[in-house]
Amino acid sequence: MAAEPSTKAKAWAIFDRIVADAAPDSVHTNPWTKNDVGELVYEPDFDTLVRLLGVPLYLKAETTTGVPALALDVWLSYELRRAGFDPDAAWPRPTAPRILPGPIVSLLDKVTAKEREALWKRLRAATPPAGAAASSANILGKNYLKQVDVVMSNWVAGPELLISTKRMDSSFGKNAANRVEESYGDAKNLRLRHPLAALGFVYGLRSTIFQEAPDKAEWLIDLLQKLGREDDAYHAVSLIIIEYGDHLAIDDKTDDPGDGEDALAEAGVTTPVGEQGEFEVEIDQTEVDVALAALPRVVIQHERVPADLQPGHFIAEMVRRVLDATPVNLHKDARVRRRQAQ
Repeated sequence: MAAEPSTKAKAWAIFDRIVADAAPDSVHTNPWTKNDVGELVYEPDFDTLVRLLGVPLYLKAETTTGVPALALDVWLSYELRRAGFDPDAAWPRPTAPRILPGPIVSLLDKVTAKEREALWKRLRAATPPAGAAASSANILGKNYLKQVDVVMSNWVAGPELLISTKRMDSSFGKNAANRVEESYGDAKNLRLRHPLAALGFVYGLRSTIFQEAPDKAEWLIDLLQKLGREDDAYHAVSLIIIEYGDHLAIDDKTDDPGDGEDALAEAGVTTPVGEQGEFEVEIDQTEVDVALAALPRVVIQHERVPADLQPGHFIAEMVRRVLDATPVNLHKDARVRRRQAQ
């Protein structure tokens, strides 16, 4: 009897359908526009974000599964594709394997159909060839490896964009600031080895913090703003306030559930769970249809977020830094999309 797919495997199947529906035939809308005074503005696809955020609620996925935070990762990589970056270069990819180096993609384009089929079978296996495909991206910083949630990297340029995401839906009194404080060290570790990479941090926070711990919310927003102003920390920081009904809340079994990440595994001390055999399996598309029709309602509270922490400002800054740090013959589609803004 086949094993029951994990919560993460089910989530991936639904996530993939959502982003595929948002970009039919892999054609993405142009996110760039100009405001009333002619300034270039990035308009994120929030409709897709709220659908993605509904997936962990539908699956009743605990924070420790990593699925709630994964919804943010999937959306950010989708937005990078909307911005015009190579779909295979923005990780996680919209199909398995989620991490696939550029030379492997190039090889797949050049071999025969029979060879390509055999290679894909190896790459999508439970234990793909080491270094050829992976479920997570571990980047070496100055002093230790760090699992980075959203990445653009290649053999020629090295890491070009690194985004860490964190999620907090409960336990605000004790733990809301923990994720931000940890990020200071992570930022410096990555920035010192990869000074030209666009380095960003996105924090997903449930709206109930404003009722349960308003002073903590005010302090946290101030801390996030300061985090984006440090010379040796992140180039940009974003805050996403997530609202959903109390009947959808998941009762995590630990006081500080974190966000599903293993600090020791990230630092290269132990093997990540995902590399020990947790792999994606084929999910019946009928189940995906049922899930999409029953996704819970989620609202993004834009009005509570300062301008410098808004997702549109964040993505625009990350894209700008990538383009400014590379010659004009690279990332041509991303450059064209900015020029076509209306």
